[in-house]
Amino acid sequence: MTTIKYKKLNIEVYKPGKSEVRRLKKITKLSANESALGVSGRVKKVISNKNLNFFRYPDGKSKELRDQISKKFTCNKEKIICGAGSDEVIQMLCQLFLKSKDEVIVSQFSFLMYRIYAKIVGANVVFAKEKKFKVSVSEIVKKVTKKTKIVFLANPNNPTGTYLSKSELIELRKKLRKNILLVVDDAYAEYMRNVDYKSGLELFKNKENVFILRTFSKIYGLSSLRVGWGYGSKRIIDALNIIKPPFNVNEVAQKAAIESLKDSKFILRSIKHNIFYATKLKDFLKNYDISSNKVSANFLLLDFAKCKFKAKYFYEKLKLKGIILRSTEDGYKIKNMLRLTIGSKKENLKFMQVTKKIFKK
Repeated sequence: MTTIKYKKLNIEVYKPGKSEVRRLKKITKLSANESALGVSGRVKKVISNKNLNFFRYPDGKSKELRDQISKKFTCNKEKIICGAGSDEVIQMLCQLFLKSKDEVIVSQFSFLMYRIYAKIVGANVVFAKEKKFKVSVSEIVKKVTKKTKIVFLANPNNPTGTYLSKSELIELRKKLRKNILLVVDDAYAEYMRNVDYKSGLELFKNKENVFILRTFSKIYGLSSLRVGWGYGSKRIIDALNIIKPPFNVNEVAQKAAIESLKDSKFILRSIKHNIFYATKLKDFLKNYDISSNKVSANFLLLDFAKCKFKAKYFYEKLKLKGIILRSTEDGYKIKNMLRLTIGSKKENLKFMQVTKKIFKK
């Protein structure tokens, strides 16, 4: 029998947050950092438009979407590239910049897709230790070698919820060699109201050696439509456009993203909701000796070190009631912790009610 050979990859497959529990129909999913308030009314309206021409290919350059992004964030539309989620932009960056044996630096508990896409193209992934679950500038700098090509950094970081301040982020860029590309993932930037924080886009808009990632999957609520974007030097964007799939962002995703950017009231409501309930949940969990990070993005990393229950026990008890959190042992290798997405009012109250019952037993 003839076997066609293929490249064998030593890569741990990405495991998303669980979305179902066997034999249960009603699920409260707090495992994937999705939008607590769903999508803007403007998005619902455009999606229900019966005149969408599904038999036509979408605009391969996402021109209208790039125009709207440019207006919203006061940046150059020629330096924007859109992707099927920011995941695809990460993939394209790795394809463009990395070859076998090149090195990529990621923080110890960073978003899993950085390491996965880097490994697929044959690069070596180097892990920089974190300090109390926070990205460390000094530890990243220690790991730099002649082979270092890219440093990936999510700020705030997923799954830890911690972040580098404006001054720390600027310090990192200064301490890296100029020919190392710093990729700053701003996935949760819209949620951030912390006074010492500045997004990568605000800080490095005109830097040639910094590339910014953004997504519509979080605060805009378009996870299912898969749309994100990247911002970098014209030279990098032109090169990425050569390898970009021709019609990578579908028409519905483009139109929904355009409308979501126009609805400032929805975004403001989402931010206020997140701050209120993240603070409420953080304070509530303290009663059970479950600590977490300072409120930042739309999730909390729950630490059970001082709690009478282990994280796994709490996770399983919640699951029996149809509530799903994110296990941080899968992929991230963080023991005795869970990641909790800030849900809707109804979801948050249900989580609190069930938690009270678990701890009464």
